[in-house]
Amino acid sequence: MNRIDQTFAELKRAGRKGLVGYLTAGDPTLAESEAQIRAAIESGLDVLELGVPFSDPTADGPVIQEASMRALAAGTNLCEVLALVKRLRKDFQIPIVLFGYSNPFYSYGFEAIAADTAAAGADGLLVVDMPFEESEELRKPLNKHGLHFVPLIAPTTPAARAAMILNGSGGFAYYIMVTGVTGARARVADDLTEHLQALRGVTALPIAVGFGVSDGAQARAAATHADAVVVGSALVRAAQEKRVAALVKDLRAGLDG
Repeated sequence: MNRIDQTFAELKRAGRKGLVGYLTAGDPTLAESEAQIRAAIESGLDVLELGVPFSDPTADGPVIQEASMRALAAGTNLCEVLALVKRLRKDFQIPIVLFGYSNPFYSYGFEAIAADTAAAGADGLLVVDMPFEESEELRKPLNKHGLHFVPLIAPTTPAARAAMILNGSGGFAYYIMVTGVTGARARVADDLTEHLQALRGVTALPIAVGFGVSDGAQARAAATHADAVVVGSALVRAAQEKRVAALVKDLRAGLDG
C-alpha cells in the first residue's frame, strides 16, 4: 500500500487530523534544509511535501519564492532532491510528496522521474501548474510505479471539473482555501465548510486544506471539516528562524486539542 493511503487510514482509525508540512529542499543549503526537515518530521508531521525549487514558482507567495531562489543559488537540482529523499527514507517512514512545477519534471522525463521517485522512496508528485487535461503523460508512469498524482482543487473549481480531477488522482485532495498565492493569513476562509461539503459529494479521497494556515489555532479551525491541514509558508519562515520544531509542535497541539 502507498504510504499516503496507509497514513490517512491510520489517522482515520485513530480519530486524528493529519498535518501535512511543506519545506523547500536546499533552502538555504541542502545540509541546512535536511536538518530542518528532520526536525519537522520528528516533531509531528504526518506527510512531508518536499518542495522542488523552481525559478518561476507562480503559485507561491514571497516566502516560498524567496526560498526557491536561495535553494537554486545554492545549486539545488532535482537529482539532489531525490538523493535527499533517499537519505530521509533511511530513517523515516513518513509519506513524502515531491511538490513542484512541470518544467523540472518534464526536463527530467516523466517516465524517468516516476521510476527514480519511486526508487528514492517518495510516494507521489504534486505538480502545481499542470492542467489535468495535460497530466495523463505523467499520471501513467506514476501509476505504474505505485505513486500518486496529488490534485489541487481551488474554491473556483466547478463541481463537475473537481469530480473529473479527483477521479483521476490519488493520495489526498489538496483544497486551496483562497484564490491567490501561498502565504500565512489572519483567518480561515468563511466559505470553507460549504466547499468541503461539496467535495465530499464527489470524492472519497481524504481532503487536506491549505494556503494560509500559520498556527495551531488556525489549524484546528481549518481541520474541523477536513482530514488534514497543509502548512507551507509559515513552516518555511520558521525553518529560516530555526524554530520549525516549535511550530510543528504548536500545529500538532492545535490539531490534537
